[in-house]
Amino acid sequence: MAPTDETAQVDQQAPPLGTTPPARPPSGDDAGQARMPRWLPRAMVLALSLVAVFQLGNWAFHQLIGLLLNILIAFFLALAIEPAVSWMASKGLRRGFATFLVFFGVLIVAAGFVTLLGSMLAGQIIRMIEGFPEYLDSVISWINTTFHTELKRVDIQEGLLRSDWLQRYVQNSATGVLDVSTQVLGGLFRLLTIALFSFYFAADGPRLRRALCSVLPPARQAEVLRAWEIAVDKTGGYLYSRGLMALISGIAHYILLEYLGVNYAPVLAVWVGLVSQFIPTIGTYLAGALPMLIAFTVNPWYALWVLVFVVIYQQFENYVLQPKLTAKTVDVHPAVAFGSVIAGTALLGAVGALIAIPAVATLQAFLGAYVRRYDVTDDPRVHGHHKRTPGNILARVRRLLEPKRERERELEPEPEIGAS
Repeated sequence: MAPTDETAQVDQQAPPLGTTPPARPPSGDDAGQARMPRWLPRAMVLALSLVAVFQLGNWAFHQLIGLLLNILIAFFLALAIEPAVSWMASKGLRRGFATFLVFFGVLIVAAGFVTLLGSMLAGQIIRMIEGFPEYLDSVISWINTTFHTELKRVDIQEGLLRSDWLQRYVQNSATGVLDVSTQVLGGLFRLLTIALFSFYFAADGPRLRRALCSVLPPARQAEVLRAWEIAVDKTGGYLYSRGLMALISGIAHYILLEYLGVNYAPVLAVWVGLVSQFIPTIGTYLAGALPMLIAFTVNPWYALWVLVFVVIYQQFENYVLQPKLTAKTVDVHPAVAFGSVIAGTALLGAVGALIAIPAVATLQAFLGAYVRRYDVTDDPRVHGHHKRTPGNILARVRRLLEPKRERERELEPEPEIGAS
């Protein structure tokens, strides 16, 4: 019986015996699920959220970097006055009142210094303005004598008053007054912020340490308190040693300036002592420039004497005074101190230059407890010199006499064979 068309189609669609039927093509929904796993949307949302949080944190950090620097300065200032505040508190005073007394003393000293320096600069400026016509007349007479000209002071003054650059300078100065006022107000606000934070850090030091230790295990608490104590000792020692060197430098320069008869010798001595000690690297040159300028107005040779004295005293301070005063407070190698100042300046500017040395001293003292040290072998390459012992001298003499003995042996006659 012949197969019909329907049975033929069924035979064609049926798979052969022993084989699996072919899989059906996936539908639209199944294909979409295969292309995009279920975890991918959540991963994309999480990645975008992390990027947004990072960008927000970066923006907030750049906006608050000024405040963070002020807090850092205030923290190191609080560490510097911590010994004085703790000493007063041990005598029975409240920490808040002791901190107020320390800040009041610092404020009185700073205000007195600024007042004396301002009066000195104002007096010197007034004296220079009053003596400017005489200086101008002497310069004009020298030019007329040397170059055979006929210049007059009145003509020069009229030419200066009518010049375009002077008018532009006056206009720029008038427009820059607002910028200067804004900078002055910003500086006062920054000083107020630093003083406020440093006051709270010093007055509430024990409370701050308790709050920090309350979130740490006991072993970590001991390490944090030890690091805090080292930071207080090193920062306070750095400040007090610098203050003592500033006092010695001021007294030495005061004696010189008073001997030369330079005006405002006490103020200039205080200026040299503070600037040379508390401004790293270039403080000495900035400190010596002002006394040299004032001495030059009295006698040009006096400026040369001041320069020579500044150079000689700087060498005495670097090689004699500073190693003795800072050996027990801030024991940092001069090369390390110089490199830390450069690194701090590159990272944080003037703030980094000021806090670089005490920060490096604190880190060096803290890590010194965790570094195991051994006895150094007795080797000339380590000690930098050869030990001259009698054995070494005898060995050297023996090596020098060795060639002479060999030549004497060669000149000796050989013994005859068979000789009795």
